[in-house]
This record gives sequence, C-alpha cells and structure tokens, in this order.
Amino acid sequence: MNSNFDNSGPAGAYHLSEPFEVAVHDHKFTFFPRGQDRLDALLDHIGSAQESLHAFYFLFEADTVGRKVRDALIAAAERGVDTRLYIDAYGSDADDQFFEPLIAAGGCFKRFSASWNVQYLIRNHQKMAIADRSHVMGGGFNISQEYFAPLQDEGWCDLGVAIEGPIVERFNEWFDCIEQWIESDGSQLRKIRELVRDWETGSGPVQLIMGGPTAVSSDWAVRFKKDIAQSNNLDLVTAYFSPPRAMRRVLRKAAVAGNLRMILAGKSDMALTVMAARVHYRRLLKAGVGLFEYQPSKLHMKLLVMDDITYFGSGNLDMRSVRLNLELMVRIEDAMLASKMRSLIDQLEHSSAPIDATWRKIHASPINRIKWFVSSFMLRFVDYKLSRRLGLGPPGLKSVRPQRKR
Repeated sequence: MNSNFDNSGPAGAYHLSEPFEVAVHDHKFTFFPRGQDRLDALLDHIGSAQESLHAFYFLFEADTVGRKVRDALIAAAERGVDTRLYIDAYGSDADDQFFEPLIAAGGCFKRFSASWNVQYLIRNHQKMAIADRSHVMGGGFNISQEYFAPLQDEGWCDLGVAIEGPIVERFNEWFDCIEQWIESDGSQLRKIRELVRDWETGSGPVQLIMGGPTAVSSDWAVRFKKDIAQSNNLDLVTAYFSPPRAMRRVLRKAAVAGNLRMILAGKSDMALTVMAARVHYRRLLKAGVGLFEYQPSKLHMKLLVMDDITYFGSGNLDMRSVRLNLELMVRIEDAMLASKMRSLIDQLEHSSAPIDATWRKIHASPINRIKWFVSSFMLRFVDYKLSRRLGLGPPGLKSVRPQRKR
C-alpha cells in the first residue's frame, strides 16, 4: 500500500491508501479506504448488475452523492434489472418524493420502520448492495456526500469492501429475511428478535454475523468478546466507543494480558460521542491500552483485528450496536488479511493524537470530566441522530458536521 502521512499538516496532507485486494479462503475482498474510490466502486457495482440489485442503507441523503446513487439505481431498473432499495426510516433524511423516479422506472423502494413504542428505538444500521446475488459492496459507509468527500472537505474516514465468494449467499439469505419483515408488517419486534436469534453464523473461516435487539447480547457481540478474551494482539478502530460494562471489562483484561491499540474519533458529527468515549480513557490507560484519537477528519470506520481474526462491517463498540441496533459484521480468520489490515491501522495511528497521561493532564479538567460523564449518561437513553437534531450536548460543545446545500 502506498500512503504518506504528514502529522504536522492540515487534513489535505493526509493520504489514505489506494484500493487493495486480498484473496483468502476462496473469497476476494477489495478494500476502499478513500472516499472517491468507494463512490466509483459503488457506482460501478450498480452499473454492472445484469439481473438484480438489492440494497439496504441506514442513511440515504438527497444530496449530490444521493442523487448519483439513486440515478444509477434508476438506470439499472430501466435496463430490466430487479432493483430493490430499502432504507431505515429514521436514519434517512431523503423523502419519498426523492425516490419516486426509481419506482416509476420499475424499481422497488420501501423503508424499514418500527411502530411508535419501545421497538421504535430500533435502527437497522446495516449497509449493503448485492449485485446479481454474487457480488456485495459493503462496509461502514452510508449514502451521503460526507462518506465520500476528501478529508480536507470534511469527509468521513471510512471503509468500503467489495466481496466475492461463498459468503455472498449468506448476504442474500439475510437480505431476504429483512425484505420479508418489511413486506409482512414492518413493526414486529418479536420477529426481528427471532431473525437475529435464529441466524446460523456457522463455523467456517469466513462468517456473516448479526447483531440486533435480542433478549441477551447479540451474536456478534458475544463472538467478539470471546475472540478478545483469547487474543494477545488487538487493534481496534471504531467511530463510537461507549460499550456495556462487560465489554469494557474484557477489553481492559485483554490490555493487561497482551497488546491492545485503539483508534477512536477525535472529531464527529455528534460531539456527544467523542465526550462519551473520553469518560472511559482513565481506566483504559491504566490497563495499558495504546489509545489514539484520529485527527484529519471525522472517523466512521469499524475495523477490529485480533491476532489472525478480522472484523469489519456496520457495528460500533457502543451500547446501541451491542444491544439494540441491527448490525452486520464479517468475521474472517486469516493471518495475511490481519497483517494487511494492521498496516492500514498503522496509517491511521500516524494521523492520530496519542492519548496518555500528558493528554489527560491538559484535557481532564473537572469541567471537562463533568461534560464527559453527562455525554455518556445521555447516550444511554438518547438516540445519536435524535441528539444531533435536538442539538443536545454539554455546554460549549459543538458537533462537527459539513454544511450541505439542499
């Protein structure tokens, strides 16, 4: 990978990796760390579909990128491709009128929406586009300008992944499950719990793992904690860090027993999330965690590497991803892939500020610690997007979010 970071320069001085491929276990994974590469790959992915294009996104904006992706879906429908787009009703700002041309072209568009009660809190946080039931474009990105813009233009630091191989059939099976839920009722909490609970992860080296609002911790969270406990060398990149107590305890134990590096967000579209993570820094540092905050731009990547195991997908290490949201994570056991992904994390570290005793001496004032605690407390009960819409946050905090023309 060719990458050249300059820690002393502005965001424009940071250069993310070019796309790179890794072939493992009869699969091919192509990774896209740079925004424009992700967008080009997604549009090519949609444009290449000949028979079907099935997509689900948590967030779909009616901005420049949203129109490009929508128009690519329209073109697919017009050439006879079975085109279906589902989005989370709460996560997306684009209205129904924006998608009317897709329906007019013969495509299908619907929203994942829960009824107004406790299940209304559920968010389908997954992201995927499946072409011809044989190729997947996934990762952590949504459909909005900020997920593809350059770092110097307030773009997210994220990761897109093109997937070919046997695991694609599991994506098809899961998409069919979600589609059946949307078509049948769209508000059955019990049915969603059953789908997540009954999902068969399997035992092979490449797995598709689900998370969701089950009565106990989701399968991805349980598997992740188990892998942490059995690993000696851990490297974690996550946009939001505010996990349940049990997961924090497992992470601290892993740091004491081995080597744990964490890259967290130094900037976010929701200031509460950065503050909420910082409330945990003292105990993480005490356990020996190598802790860093990414600086060039907002961080949205979800990449977890433990010994020879790699996770990527939609899940953050926070309360919502572990306990409530529908999440999708790919888990791969392969030493070569883990080494490649650690090289990418090394690049992120070079662009990050170290969090250590000196940092805490400067930043952990009594007032700031109160802000961190309040932020952590609020995010236990308030949805991230709702907190941003309402402008919630401790006094003096502002979210970093690009201004877009509507």
